[in-house]
Amino acid sequence: MTFSTISRTAPLARFTRRAALALAAAPLLIGSAMAQQAAWPDKMVKLVVPFPAGGPTDTASRIVGQKLGERLKQTVLIENKAGASGSIAAAQVSKSPADGYTLMMLATPTMLAPHLYKKAGYDTVKDFTPVATVYDLPIVVVVNPKLLPDVTDLKGLIANAKAQKTPLNYTSSGAGSFGHLSMELLKQMASFDMQHVPYKGGVPAITDTIGGQVPVMYADLVAALPHIQAGKLRAIAVGSPQRVTMLPDVKTIAEQGIKGYDAVSWGGLLAPLGTPKAVVDRIANEVQQILAEKEVQDKLLNAGAIAHFQTPAQLGQRVQQDYTRWGQLIRDKGIATE
Repeated sequence: MTFSTISRTAPLARFTRRAALALAAAPLLIGSAMAQQAAWPDKMVKLVVPFPAGGPTDTASRIVGQKLGERLKQTVLIENKAGASGSIAAAQVSKSPADGYTLMMLATPTMLAPHLYKKAGYDTVKDFTPVATVYDLPIVVVVNPKLLPDVTDLKGLIANAKAQKTPLNYTSSGAGSFGHLSMELLKQMASFDMQHVPYKGGVPAITDTIGGQVPVMYADLVAALPHIQAGKLRAIAVGSPQRVTMLPDVKTIAEQGIKGYDAVSWGGLLAPLGTPKAVVDRIANEVQQILAEKEVQDKLLNAGAIAHFQTPAQLGQRVQQDYTRWGQLIRDKGIATE
């Protein structure tokens, strides 16, 4: 009897002691985690750009990254990792430690890549923590003024397209690009047709639009603006809900009769899912103050981007809405990458 009683109670006693030790250690572990967050950042922060150096996403990242580094008193290293509309970088970042030392500048093509690539390797909505919107990147419908001399506005383009016996061609920077999706949305809402001629990149697409191989393009404003200013391309409409300061006389698509039309490419900071809220809020606060600086606004504007801050919650809502809205269009139109 004595042996039996000891054999049953000893494991319980050991369990009780372990539970007591675990409870005693819990405040220490919580305190350590809080101390780590409070010390953030105590080393370099990496900002991954999912596109090559020199583009608007890269330029905006470097402008904001430099200022962020100054405010955090730590180096913010820009790492360019291009490929598959940015999905290679996004998949890598989604699997990085959620400690605040890895960020990514999400651009619209990367946000939508899981709709276009069967094995993108991440879920834009579920695999990241939204931090802050940084900029909007206007897009613009342009025509070759020599090929379409009478097309000076959207109404004229639609009338010309409807009058063609075979569909009028238009181009963009590629199949599944934001210019492609935006024109398909316009065609759907305005009930007319044009034939997409995809190029591999915005530069060759603009070059051939200027050269007359294709008469119409839906282009990033940053790439098209110098040619618009030189008279080689004519801007007839912008996709944003409001006019843009770089082209104040060019009406929006909504102003030209397509009510509710809204197509804006944008960039925002994401972190791996589970990044501490205190760290996310700290970065968002710093970005908000950075984007309020006139110097930063001017630099972004020179790069063709418009400074636009949104909170983590607002960015999360924007990602969800745009991912759903454009994903539906991609499915409806049967759009796929080539």
